[in-house]
Amino acid sequence: MSMSVQIGDLTRIEADAVVNAANSMLLGGGGVDGAIHAAAGPRLLEACRRLRNTTHRDGLDVGDAVATPAFDLPASWVIHTVGPNLHRGQDDPVQLASCFARSLDVAAGLDVRSVAFPAVSAGAYGWPVDDVARIAVMTCRAWLAGHPEARPRDIRFVVLDERGRDVFDAALRAG
Repeated sequence: MSMSVQIGDLTRIEADAVVNAANSMLLGGGGVDGAIHAAAGPRLLEACRRLRNTTHRDGLDVGDAVATPAFDLPASWVIHTVGPNLHRGQDDPVQLASCFARSLDVAAGLDVRSVAFPAVSAGAYGWPVDDVARIAVMTCRAWLAGHPEARPRDIRFVVLDERGRDVFDAALRAG
């Protein structure tokens, strides 16, 4: 088992699955969501539309996750999760933790070895990166401890800058 942090572009990360900080409509947006949709190509939007027309007619709930193929990304899968939006009063850390746990549940169902996460709900959704890092690391550690035989075993947090790296490094060292 390993958890690490790196500065980089999530759309260029070679991992079995990348996690998309999606909006509930699953049809693309800004930030990480927009970048993943742009890099994956138009087939990702088609796959998300199929989800909206079948299993997720009302969209994806906050804290839930679902997978699609990654198409033109270097990953095999995109795991879409909807983080809580602090600007809309969604301030429950349990919802944020659920994004990470449910994404790992989906990854385990796909039998992938490696998953790359963004700082879900930081940035446009207003959550302080310190809180996101603490909750992400704590949740992923608990998930790994509770699923000792399951994959994934390689979890990476991909951030945009040195501050994000330092914050996630501190959360990883905290124990």
